[in-house]
Amino acid sequence: MALWRHRADELSEVLKVLLVTGEWLVRRGNSSGYGKAQNLGRRLRASYDRAFAEVDLLLLPTMPRIAAELPAPGASREEQFAKAVETIVNAAPFNLTGHPALSSPCGAIDRLPVGMMLVGRHFEEKTVYRAARALERAFGEQILSARAIP
Repeated sequence: MALWRHRADELSEVLKVLLVTGEWLVRRGNSSGYGKAQNLGRRLRASYDRAFAEVDLLLLPTMPRIAAELPAPGASREEQFAKAVETIVNAAPFNLTGHPALSSPCGAIDRLPVGMMLVGRHFEEKTVYRAARALERAFGEQILSARAIP
Protein backbone atom coordinates (compact mmCIF):
# COMPACT_ATOMS: atom_id res chain seq x y z
CA MET A 1 0.00 0.00 0.00
CA ALA A 2 1.27 3.48 -0.85
CA LEU A 3 2.47 5.37 2.21
CA TRP A 4 0.83 8.61 1.05
CA ARG A 5 -2.55 7.06 1.85
CA HIS A 6 -1.74 7.27 5.56
CA ARG A 7 -1.36 11.06 5.27
CA ALA A 8 -3.76 11.85 2.44
CA ASP A 9 -5.36 14.58 4.53
CA GLU A 10 -2.12 16.58 4.08
CA LEU A 11 -2.36 16.60 0.28
CA SER A 12 -3.47 19.78 -1.47
CA GLU A 13 -7.07 20.01 -2.58
CA VAL A 14 -5.95 20.18 -6.23
CA LEU A 15 -3.99 16.94 -5.92
CA LYS A 16 -6.92 15.24 -4.19
CA VAL A 17 -9.21 16.25 -7.08
CA LEU A 18 -6.73 14.84 -9.61
CA LEU A 19 -6.39 11.57 -7.68
CA VAL A 20 -10.14 11.13 -7.28
CA THR A 21 -10.73 11.93 -10.95
CA GLY A 22 -8.11 9.40 -12.01
CA GLU A 23 -9.61 6.73 -9.78
CA TRP A 24 -13.10 7.49 -11.11
CA LEU A 25 -11.89 7.08 -14.70
CA VAL A 26 -10.19 3.78 -13.88
CA ARG A 27 -13.26 2.37 -12.13
CA ARG A 28 -15.51 3.54 -14.93
CA GLY A 29 -13.37 1.60 -17.34
CA ASN A 30 -12.86 4.61 -19.56
CA SER A 31 -9.42 3.99 -20.94
CA SER A 32 -10.00 5.61 -24.33
CA GLY A 33 -8.53 8.90 -23.08
CA TYR A 34 -5.42 7.08 -21.92
CA GLY A 35 -5.09 5.34 -25.28
CA LYS A 36 -5.45 8.64 -27.14
CA ALA A 37 -2.82 10.23 -24.90
CA GLN A 38 -0.42 7.35 -25.60
CA ASN A 39 -0.95 7.73 -29.34
CA LEU A 40 -0.34 11.47 -29.17
CA GLY A 41 2.71 10.75 -27.01
CA ARG A 42 4.20 8.60 -29.76
CA ARG A 43 3.76 11.43 -32.26
CA LEU A 44 5.25 13.94 -29.84
CA ARG A 45 8.20 11.63 -29.15
CA ALA A 46 8.84 11.25 -32.88
CA SER A 47 8.84 15.05 -33.28
CA TYR A 48 11.45 15.49 -30.56
CA ASP A 49 13.47 12.59 -31.95
CA ARG A 50 13.58 14.38 -35.32
CA ALA A 51 14.96 17.47 -33.56
CA PHE A 52 17.59 15.32 -31.83
CA ALA A 53 18.78 14.10 -35.23
CA GLU A 54 20.27 17.59 -35.60
CA VAL A 55 21.19 18.59 -32.03
CA ASP A 56 22.47 16.87 -28.88
CA LEU A 57 20.42 18.85 -26.38
CA LEU A 58 17.51 21.22 -26.19
CA LEU A 59 17.62 24.21 -23.84
CA LEU A 60 14.11 25.32 -22.96
CA PRO A 61 12.45 27.47 -20.33
CA THR A 62 11.16 25.40 -17.42
CA MET A 63 7.96 27.44 -17.41
CA PRO A 64 6.34 29.42 -20.24
CA ARG A 65 6.21 32.54 -18.07
CA ILE A 66 7.90 34.08 -15.08
CA ALA A 67 6.92 32.79 -11.67
CA ALA A 68 3.51 33.91 -10.50
CA GLU A 69 2.35 34.53 -6.99
CA LEU A 70 0.64 31.68 -5.22
CA PRO A 71 -3.15 31.87 -5.09
CA ALA A 72 -4.56 33.70 -2.09
CA PRO A 73 -5.68 31.49 0.82
CA GLY A 74 -9.35 31.95 -0.12
CA ALA A 75 -8.87 31.45 -3.87
CA SER A 76 -11.46 29.46 -5.78
CA ARG A 77 -10.79 25.84 -6.71
CA GLU A 78 -10.60 26.90 -10.34
CA GLU A 79 -7.85 29.44 -9.62
CA GLN A 80 -5.93 26.97 -7.46
CA PHE A 81 -6.12 24.31 -10.17
CA ALA A 82 -5.06 26.75 -12.93
CA LYS A 83 -2.06 27.90 -10.88
CA ALA A 84 -1.07 24.30 -10.14
CA VAL A 85 -1.06 23.11 -13.74
CA GLU A 86 0.46 26.23 -15.33
CA THR A 87 3.79 25.31 -13.78
CA ILE A 88 4.11 21.95 -15.57
CA VAL A 89 3.12 22.64 -19.18
CA ASN A 90 6.71 22.78 -20.48
CA ALA A 91 7.98 19.80 -18.45
CA ALA A 92 5.01 17.43 -18.62
CA PRO A 93 5.48 16.40 -22.28
CA PHE A 94 8.77 14.70 -21.37
CA ASN A 95 6.95 12.51 -18.84
CA LEU A 96 5.06 11.18 -21.84
CA THR A 97 7.92 11.00 -24.36
CA GLY A 98 10.49 9.60 -21.93
CA HIS A 99 13.24 12.04 -22.91
CA PRO A 100 15.55 12.83 -19.99
CA ALA A 101 14.99 16.39 -18.79
CA LEU A 102 16.56 18.41 -16.02
CA SER A 103 15.44 21.77 -14.67
CA SER A 104 17.91 24.14 -13.07
CA PRO A 105 17.73 27.72 -11.81
CA CYS A 106 19.34 30.18 -14.20
CA GLY A 107 18.58 33.57 -12.73
CA ALA A 108 15.78 35.81 -11.57
CA ILE A 109 13.34 38.34 -12.94
CA ASP A 110 11.90 40.85 -10.51
CA ARG A 111 13.44 38.77 -7.71
CA LEU A 112 11.48 35.68 -8.80
CA PRO A 113 13.38 32.54 -9.89
CA VAL A 114 13.72 31.58 -13.54
CA GLY A 115 14.53 28.04 -14.61
CA MET A 116 16.06 26.43 -17.65
CA MET A 117 15.40 22.89 -18.75
CA LEU A 118 17.88 20.69 -20.57
CA VAL A 119 16.39 17.84 -22.58
CA GLY A 120 18.37 15.03 -24.19
CA ARG A 121 18.02 12.00 -26.38
CA HIS A 122 16.67 8.78 -24.94
CA PHE A 123 19.11 7.03 -22.62
CA GLU A 124 21.55 9.97 -22.77
CA GLU A 125 21.02 11.24 -19.24
CA LYS A 126 24.78 11.52 -18.87
CA THR A 127 24.88 14.17 -21.61
CA VAL A 128 22.16 16.16 -19.84
CA TYR A 129 24.00 15.94 -16.50
CA ARG A 130 27.33 16.95 -18.07
CA ALA A 131 25.78 19.96 -19.79
CA ALA A 132 24.05 21.05 -16.59
CA ARG A 133 27.31 20.77 -14.67
CA ALA A 134 29.18 22.75 -17.35
CA LEU A 135 26.57 25.51 -17.23
CA GLU A 136 26.70 25.51 -13.45
CA ARG A 137 30.49 25.87 -13.52
CA ALA A 138 30.40 28.59 -16.19
CA PHE A 139 27.58 30.66 -14.77
CA GLY A 140 27.18 29.45 -11.19
CA GLU A 141 28.24 32.64 -9.46
CA GLN A 142 26.11 34.78 -11.77
CA ILE A 143 23.11 32.54 -11.23
CA LEU A 144 23.55 32.55 -7.46
CA SER A 145 23.92 36.32 -7.30
CA ALA A 146 20.93 36.82 -9.62
CA ARG A 147 18.82 34.57 -7.40
CA ALA A 148 19.79 36.38 -4.23
CA ILE A 149 16.71 37.99 -2.77
CA PRO A 150 17.59 40.80 -0.38
